[in-house]
Amino acid sequence: MLGRLVGFRLMGIVPQLALVSVAIFLLTYLIPGSPAAVLLGPRATPEGIAELEERLGLDQPLVVQFVEWVGGVLRGDLGTSWFGNKPVTKVISEHLLPTISLTVGGILVAILLGMSAGIVAALRPGALLDRIVGLGTATGLAVPSFWLGVILLGYLAVQLGWFPVLSWTPPSQDVGLWLRGLVLPSIAVGIAGSAVIARHTRSAMLETLAAPYVQTLRAMGTPRRTIVARYAIKNTMVPILSVIAFQLSTLIAASFVVEQVFTIPGIGTQLINAVARKDVPVVQGITLVVAAAVIMIYLLADIGYALLNPRARPQ
Repeated sequence: MLGRLVGFRLMGIVPQLALVSVAIFLLTYLIPGSPAAVLLGPRATPEGIAELEERLGLDQPLVVQFVEWVGGVLRGDLGTSWFGNKPVTKVISEHLLPTISLTVGGILVAILLGMSAGIVAALRPGALLDRIVGLGTATGLAVPSFWLGVILLGYLAVQLGWFPVLSWTPPSQDVGLWLRGLVLPSIAVGIAGSAVIARHTRSAMLETLAAPYVQTLRAMGTPRRTIVARYAIKNTMVPILSVIAFQLSTLIAASFVVEQVFTIPGIGTQLINAVARKDVPVVQGITLVVAAAVIMIYLLADIGYALLNPRARPQ
């Protein structure tokens, strides 16, 4: 049954990627201005712009350009950057590790902090600790990640010197410095997600603790710690898994902004620079890779949901 679920979800990925590719291609051509004019600079002439557009294939109809782009994608060729004449796949591969490191760090902060706070708050609803968690989640949702990143960087890194000002160090150079540099960006990225996870965890835990089987276990004399650790947390994870998947996809977008604050050379930085200089192949390639990653995240979430909840598996 699980294999059937995976096969069904994989079949759905094909039309999703097709729609996403069409949207990405069309949206990139809605960017105002001519990329050829940007490439040639302020002294560009109409003749020079027309010649460069012809060389880049921008004078062809959109349908022809789209078919050529899709054909390249199916062959594993995302095109070549118009600035630097570098393959887009190489641009992504060279800057993918910083973004993955930041995203993984952010989701770990969100899961550990959010689930811990939600469980603690649910164990004593209405108590002082529950109110503190509620205030903390409201604050976490209200604070922008980039603003929090600026505060953390200015105080903990610049003034106190507890963390490096330059947050990115390749792990091949120094693993310890790599981990230290990721602490502040991960917190900045993960705080908002932890607030969302904490709220949902609290609600799910309260519902689980009020279930009839929990009352039966209590009547049988099962210690509360055993009930929470062996039964309640596992059943709480079923609805929380979809929340974590959604937060992970949100953290990818948030990491693009936080990369600018902490000067992290990830694909988010490359995407923002490519949009500013109208480097269409890089914009299309990075956006397609990110969209495919988000689709895979939801696929894995569906599989994990089916593992935790057998009733969700196809009959």
